[in-house]
Amino acid sequence: RQRCRADGRALRKLPVHVGLVVTEEEPSYADMASLVVWCMAVGISYVSVYDHNGIFKRNNSRLMDEILKQQQELIGLDCSKYTVEFANQDKTGQVLNCQSTLKVLSPEDGKANIVKAAQNFCQLVAQQQRTHADLDVNVLDNLLSSTNGFPDPDLVLKFGPVDSTLGFLPWHIRLTEIISLPSHLNISYEEFFSALHHYAACEQRWGK
Repeated sequence: RQRCRADGRALRKLPVHVGLVVTEEEPSYADMASLVVWCMAVGISYVSVYDHNGIFKRNNSRLMDEILKQQQELIGLDCSKYTVEFANQDKTGQVLNCQSTLKVLSPEDGKANIVKAAQNFCQLVAQQQRTHADLDVNVLDNLLSSTNGFPDPDLVLKFGPVDSTLGFLPWHIRLTEIISLPSHLNISYEEFFSALHHYAACEQRWGK
């Protein structure tokens, strides 16, 4: 725990929101839980977990059990509780945390959520509560339920051979740094921290 916190403080910049995107066909609950707990331990405030088949979201209780187990082993029991959020679901669960928030996402939280937001905006226009001129980036952000309360991801760690994020929050990653890693299976803390170090060294030009 002390090493992770020291590593986080040593970085020139630490992402506020990290997306963990698995493009492999058989995701590992234990390895994903390790990644989530490492994010928490270094001080990352928001974490999103995503796989293109929605396996983690459908089996979120299994993932949460693994995260809780690894949190207790790595972080200890001195952290406050928080509510784990599952986008577009009413299910919540309590796990231990150091001021981090987790969302488990699936493809329905990507393009489908944008379509739903557009439909909601059109309804507001039809009801004369909005005009078409009101639509801008901030308005659409507020209409998107999948990331309500979450900032856009600063960093996406994409795992697997597919050269695509496969539908992960397409609206929100316009300015996101994406780092590809061969696999999340048996990933080590050193590989994870190396990716954070790479992110910290990047000069982000914000599209310029």
